[in-house]
Amino acid sequence: MHFTRSVVMTCLLSLFGLQAMADSLPQPSGPVILTLEGALSNTNGKGVNGKGVARFDRDMLEDLSWHRTRTDTPWTEGMIDFEGPLGRQVLDLVGAKGETLIVTALNDYSAEVPLADFYTYDVILALKMDGHYIRIRDKGPIFIIYPFADFPALQTEVIHNRSVWQLKSIRVK
Repeated sequence: MHFTRSVVMTCLLSLFGLQAMADSLPQPSGPVILTLEGALSNTNGKGVNGKGVARFDRDMLEDLSWHRTRTDTPWTEGMIDFEGPLGRQVLDLVGAKGETLIVTALNDYSAEVPLADFYTYDVILALKMDGHYIRIRDKGPIFIIYPFADFPALQTEVIHNRSVWQLKSIRVK
């Protein structure tokens, strides 16, 4: 009887341990290019405020399913192929719960984006333009891209302001 109870307890502890592992993100092995903070349920580190954050290096973002959007933008010439993970996929991965995203660039420019934008449209966190990684001086390493060509109603100043380039962080609130 004691042996059976011990085996059952070991199995339960293993199951809970696996669940805990499934709820945490892997650690980045390279330079962090994107940090998410705020209302998250799945993290891989602590921020300066002691709360959980989700840090991603390029490899972690490349491991996600990628989406391609061919569109023009006010900041580029002609139609461009942008590639990267869907914003909603990243938000789902970190268990984002909220209504607003504060997206911030390397130069500390920030914009408020309704979380719903990432679920209404195929907004991507573009890492590539026309097959090449986006360099910092060319609006990289991450550029928030809306499907402007597919939805002409997105061609507004409000949406353009949400298309932050040189993205470094997203705060979910």
